[in-house]
Amino acid sequence: MHVAIAGNIGAGKTTLTKLIANHYKWKAEYEDVIENPFLQDFYEDMKRWSFNLQIYFLNSRFRQILQIRESNIDIIQDRTIYEDAFIFAPNLHSMGLMANRDYENYSSLFNLMESVTEAPDLLIYLRSSVPNLVKQIQKRGREYENSISIDYLNKLNERYEAWIQTYDKGKLLIIDVDELDFVDKQEDFGVILNKIDGEINGLF
Repeated sequence: MHVAIAGNIGAGKTTLTKLIANHYKWKAEYEDVIENPFLQDFYEDMKRWSFNLQIYFLNSRFRQILQIRESNIDIIQDRTIYEDAFIFAPNLHSMGLMANRDYENYSSLFNLMESVTEAPDLLIYLRSSVPNLVKQIQKRGREYENSISIDYLNKLNERYEAWIQTYDKGKLLIIDVDELDFVDKQEDFGVILNKIDGEINGLF
């Protein structure tokens, strides 16, 4: 089984991925942030590095998907290939931070990749307000994220909401995380687990 967690920067994807993997004894596949050679450069000069960064993420997640489908074990994935293609890349393009020819090249490559991959059995979308995202980003204290603007997060949130309204590739679970503290409150984590159990039981 392949479960994936989607959500904006700071929504809690990585933390929840880790907690769920531990609970169900699933293998966790994380977003390549630590080893990503473009991320810090991107936040310092988005226009120069946007295409390089998005191609790196696309390549990394495509490889992940192929490995997930070949593994035949239960896996939970931190962020999906769809978020790159339907949220981050078009947002950079619309902001004038990715050239037309680069965006067309990127989109063509994604369409080819999507044609030979399968969607997750269950997608979990973590819905969060921008103030909550800002609070979580500040709390984790990644230096390269200090330059992320409120406007940038707002634009991403709008795209997430538009995308999730049309998502039809598989089962979808939406979790509003603003009022949940699934790290320090076991009952809040239990609420999420109950929702996941309900969705998983419907997969079989």
